[in-house]
Amino acid sequence: MYYHDFSPVFVFIFLIGWYILQGVAYYKFFEKAGKQGWIGFVPFYNYYTHIEIVGRPNYWIVLLLIPVINFFVGLTMHLDLMKSFGRYTYLDQVLGVVFAPIYMTYIAWTDTKYLGKAVEIPKTKKSFGKEWFEAIVFAVFCATFIRWIFMEAYVIPTPSMERSLLVGDFLFVSKAEYGPRTAKTPLQVPLTHQKIWGTEIPSYLPWISLPSYRLPSFGVVERNDVVVFNYPPHDRYNTRADGGAHPMDLGTHYIKRCVALAGETIEVRGGQVYINGAIGENPPLMQFTYFIETEQSIRDRIWDDLKIWEYYPVARPDGKRGYQAFTDQESADKLEALPFVKSVEVQFEDPERVEPDIFPDSRFFRWNRDNYGPLTVPKSGMKIEVNEENLAMYGSTISKYEGHDLVEIDSSKLTINGQELTSYTFEKDYFFMMGDNRHNSADSRYWGFVSEDHIVGEASFIWMSWDTNGSFFNKIRWRRLFNGIE
Repeated sequence: MYYHDFSPVFVFIFLIGWYILQGVAYYKFFEKAGKQGWIGFVPFYNYYTHIEIVGRPNYWIVLLLIPVINFFVGLTMHLDLMKSFGRYTYLDQVLGVVFAPIYMTYIAWTDTKYLGKAVEIPKTKKSFGKEWFEAIVFAVFCATFIRWIFMEAYVIPTPSMERSLLVGDFLFVSKAEYGPRTAKTPLQVPLTHQKIWGTEIPSYLPWISLPSYRLPSFGVVERNDVVVFNYPPHDRYNTRADGGAHPMDLGTHYIKRCVALAGETIEVRGGQVYINGAIGENPPLMQFTYFIETEQSIRDRIWDDLKIWEYYPVARPDGKRGYQAFTDQESADKLEALPFVKSVEVQFEDPERVEPDIFPDSRFFRWNRDNYGPLTVPKSGMKIEVNEENLAMYGSTISKYEGHDLVEIDSSKLTINGQELTSYTFEKDYFFMMGDNRHNSADSRYWGFVSEDHIVGEASFIWMSWDTNGSFFNKIRWRRLFNGIE
């Protein structure tokens, strides 16, 4: 299972090994600094001694307990220790950070000497260019590390999550919540995604492709989480200018709500989601398409007051005239209360109508966006019999996302790497994602499941919200700043 690439036993052994190796390095460092070597193995006391011999304030021991801040404090202490023992060239800093604590142990047990507190050692005179270069490299390293391990900024480009999230909302996405992933393509320009800024040039070199692993996390994806993930299909959103496909972890970012977890059965009846036969929880600001019957024009001020941004006039075949709008039930009720509005009606699809681009295959599953399923979301270890119906339902998932080199599907026949199978057991967990703007969202109903290795992180909070249609003084949606995401 992807979330357990590093099992608790492995993590425990790794941390113990790290701590022992660090203690071995501390033992020698402390002896050379005139302290007792055994202190290097004593939790907290060793860090306190470390702070003391490099000359940093004692309260830094408290800062080591604060997430994110402790990264910068620990990194500074790390570099200070090397400086106190005369190893502060740029190469030493790089090796000490990338290969810690192995390189630290090497430094400690060589012929290095304690030169004094790092903060009191005179700085080596550097040229203006070198000083700026090192400062920029350090800043880029810190920003890249935070973006990989902790958080990444993301902007809402489409209205598929309205009104929960608006176009122009800038989010911070927590990668630590579900665990950061190791890169499949390590040769990449820092702080980029698919392209170098302002160009169509890929920001990475595909010469080296590594397996991707997920590091330990604070939690796992839960139902109704708002999740950022790499868009799964290899269509125009994930295709390079040269016709090749972007690596999985550099696929276009999408944001949706997870409505069904691995192993759960999802069904939509008349627009209402059901999970394992029970009514699913609806997002508080879920939107549908409504027809507003009226003979009069509705002023922009009314639409703005009701926070309705997508609307347009329509004339129906039955002779009724008015507007069609994406909104929630509360705003629809307020519209219906207006004296010049005759009626407001939600527009659900006819259960008999089949959408040709519905997932998994409209030839076999005659569903639409409002009447969908039942469909069981694949789970690691879930076994299916190989037959025509199951291959129509899961064949594309097996061939595209399970990681097999060669998959051949012919009606009721499944062949993987030359071996014909009579049953198949899924190797990954999958999730079913939907937008809160249920009638204006390209989601799992159309392109399928999201594999666990495509998950980027959980949307945490809005740090900026920019309204391109607002006036000069109202471009920023001040009330949305630093709001959490429900």
